[in-house]
Amino acid sequence: MNWEWSFVYRYSRFLWMYRFTTAGKWLCAGMIFAAMIGSASVETPIYQAFCALMAFFFIDRLIGAATRPRLQVHCELPEKTTAGELFAANMTLRNIGKRRAYDVGASFFGLPDSVEMIDAEETHPQLPAGEVWRTDIRMRARRRGIHSLPRPRGYSTFPFDLFRDGRSESEKADLLVLPSFHPLAEMNLPVGARYQPGGVALTSNIGESPEYIGNREYVPGDPARRIDYRSWARLGRPVVREYQEEYYCRVALVLDTFVPPGRKASADGFDDLEAAISMSASIADALSRGEYLIDLFAAGPELYVFRAGRHTAHFDNVLEIVAGVDACRRNPFGTVAPALADELTNISTVVGVFLDWDESRRELARVAMQRGCRVKIIVVRDGETTEPIDLEEGDVVQMSVAEVREGAFESL
Repeated sequence: MNWEWSFVYRYSRFLWMYRFTTAGKWLCAGMIFAAMIGSASVETPIYQAFCALMAFFFIDRLIGAATRPRLQVHCELPEKTTAGELFAANMTLRNIGKRRAYDVGASFFGLPDSVEMIDAEETHPQLPAGEVWRTDIRMRARRRGIHSLPRPRGYSTFPFDLFRDGRSESEKADLLVLPSFHPLAEMNLPVGARYQPGGVALTSNIGESPEYIGNREYVPGDPARRIDYRSWARLGRPVVREYQEEYYCRVALVLDTFVPPGRKASADGFDDLEAAISMSASIADALSRGEYLIDLFAAGPELYVFRAGRHTAHFDNVLEIVAGVDACRRNPFGTVAPALADELTNISTVVGVFLDWDESRRELARVAMQRGCRVKIIVVRDGETTEPIDLEEGDVVQMSVAEVREGAFESL
């Protein structure tokens, strides 16, 4: 019996969400109301209204079934969009049937709660066989993430705009929504340069190339490519060119995604986590405009470790990573700390975007400072933290969710 009730529910939902137009829903409501009042006696006038509505219904269904078109729908979505911004879904509707189609349209039905259509449905009066009609639908995603959209449907509302009929072919699509953020005018970081093993391999096509600083006598083991043959011939002994090692400013951006068990998300997700992700995007944007190597450590259900900056990757790649980060229900610092500790000897500054302040977060900051790193922490939280913020050696700033959302900061 469960599968039968499940089928009835799914089919009823399909009828209500897709097959019935707004006018069709009002027609059904009128029929039900007339049936309830008119069931008392066939002599009451409202019973005649019920018969008229029922006849209207059957005429629409007969004509709609006889003229049901065959349509092909192709939808082009932007490669990526930003949470809260409008974007256009480009619909191409082709009549692949043998007859002319009337009052045709294309739209999405059953969208997730975080994605909404701004424009009302639009229909085209007629579409001859083999012809194409194109239209744009303005949409908006309210929160970041990778959203799986239902396949768009092509339909006809002929003759009375009460029901949608049509057999359509289309494909599902995924929508990548990047987090929204407010750009920082200035990012004041306590940074210093550290030697990076691998040098140019870390900096891609720009950066400090090994700088020639002079010659010295050859020492067994020096690479042959550094021998200065002209100086050897002039001095009568082998000499090699000497270069300065490469040093870069490398910043670790640590994103806290821990949301304690028991908290329930709203339609827009967890407010503090979304604000922390927006803050991380603002910081990454500011760092990407400078000559920094950025290591992003984001702990969700799994640990994300991503390097960007100095043209090793683009800022958009950082946004794509944080767009897919989910809340972590277990304290992630047990995972982040070991991965970060292996890199601390090469990292100049650790920037933490935390949702709270407690012993585990304090310990991560202190380990970083013990390894010679500078530390800057931004705590995104409304109200008091679990433990008082007492990291005198580092720079710790607390901001509310509203301040992050409204961009009530120009520099950090």
